[in-house]
Amino acid sequence: MMALVVACACNAEDITIRYKGTTAKVDQKVKDSVNITVSGAHVEIESLYKSHKLTLLLTGKSDDGQLVLKTVGKAKVKLEDLTLTSQEGAPLWLKNKKKVEVVATKGTKNTLTITACNDTVNHKAAAIWAKDKLLLSGKGTLNVVATGDGCRGIKSKKDITIEELTLNVTTSGNNLGEKPFGFGGFPGGFPSFGNDSIKPGNFPMPNFGGQMPNFGGGFPPFGNDSTMQEEMGGFTGKHKYVASTKGITSKGKVTMNSGVLTVRTSTPGAEGIEGKKGVAFNGGKVDIVASDDAVNANATIEFNGAHVTARSTGNDAVDSNPETGFFMPFGGNNNTNSQEADTAIVVRGGTVYAWSQVGSPEEGLDCDFSPIVIEGGTVFSVGGGMGEMPSVPTNATAKQPTVLLIGLNITKDEPITICDANGKRLDTITIPFSMRRSASLVTCPAFKLGNTYTVKTKGYEKTFTLNEPFTTVR
Repeated sequence: MMALVVACACNAEDITIRYKGTTAKVDQKVKDSVNITVSGAHVEIESLYKSHKLTLLLTGKSDDGQLVLKTVGKAKVKLEDLTLTSQEGAPLWLKNKKKVEVVATKGTKNTLTITACNDTVNHKAAAIWAKDKLLLSGKGTLNVVATGDGCRGIKSKKDITIEELTLNVTTSGNNLGEKPFGFGGFPGGFPSFGNDSIKPGNFPMPNFGGQMPNFGGGFPPFGNDSTMQEEMGGFTGKHKYVASTKGITSKGKVTMNSGVLTVRTSTPGAEGIEGKKGVAFNGGKVDIVASDDAVNANATIEFNGAHVTARSTGNDAVDSNPETGFFMPFGGNNNTNSQEADTAIVVRGGTVYAWSQVGSPEEGLDCDFSPIVIEGGTVFSVGGGMGEMPSVPTNATAKQPTVLLIGLNITKDEPITICDANGKRLDTITIPFSMRRSASLVTCPAFKLGNTYTVKTKGYEKTFTLNEPFTTVR
């Protein structure tokens, strides 16, 4: 039975929702401009406030509940020991026109779970789905769990910002479908590499810094999950997954300012963090393990001060595909009068451990030959590289001395140590998988031009001198 309540809210917690099993009790300050509909443990709220920030408090537990919040102005949703599971669609569905802040209150543990995403038209396919900007904050813990097929963890059509919060995101459902795409002899048009489309026209050669890269005996496949197209004599195209179970995805930018973030995905095509307009790690601690790219963007990925461990079990660890990147001359570039590529990856500070465990051609840091800039911080990447020519900085963009180690043999759980000429340990890394002849990009604030350093493992030791800002060691 449906009940309609008219309410107006203007103080600290304008509306409190207490979930208990199959029911939800709504307590509000009674005025105007807010319509509330309750059906069992499903609550729909529509706020017409423009200047007032509507504040809600959610608490309790339900195995079949949901909050649908439609707001004209800004809103804050406070979670206080909330366990909310939806059997169909987003348990927290935000139809916001302005930014909504979701806050895990201090000292509380909160869990949002989505178990099915069959009706993706009427019920959004993510544990948290937002139409506009989304801020995830608070000094509590928020667990986001997506178990249903095609269900994502967190999705927004605009920017997502994370700060202070301890946020754990896990997805485990299957994809709703899969459709391979490739050249197919070009009868149906040109294919897509990553997210950039190739279109017919003039094909000026990309700028590779004065030399063509070595692809190790042929043009490489663009992805580990590729299928061969017979019409092209064996050229490779990637699979495209329908409703892949990504961890955090935004059509805007994803920014991590502080707090602790853990992301886990397990099905093909399921990226850890995807920000179409970029990803920025400004602070905090980040740990991502994804079956596809751990971090992916169609714009610049920035590492400014966070401690980031990004690991992919089936693709690149960190993958930037800027629209003005490697395939810019073939189309998909809004700035058609310029051949200058946007910066794909920039490291200014913090720690970046980027590990791809599947071997060539997947990389720890992949920028499709767009610029990668190293200004500071500690970096240790692991990948197979593209014919021993992975995405690397140049002498101009390696503003902090950086080395590419080709042929480093990695043994699972065996420490890798970097020392200076006096034997002082600069960093120790333990990789959770084995790889023969990896390509590793390495730098740290202690690196100085002209100095000698040593990288050691149980079965490998290499001493090198940083004669240039960017040095390759085989």
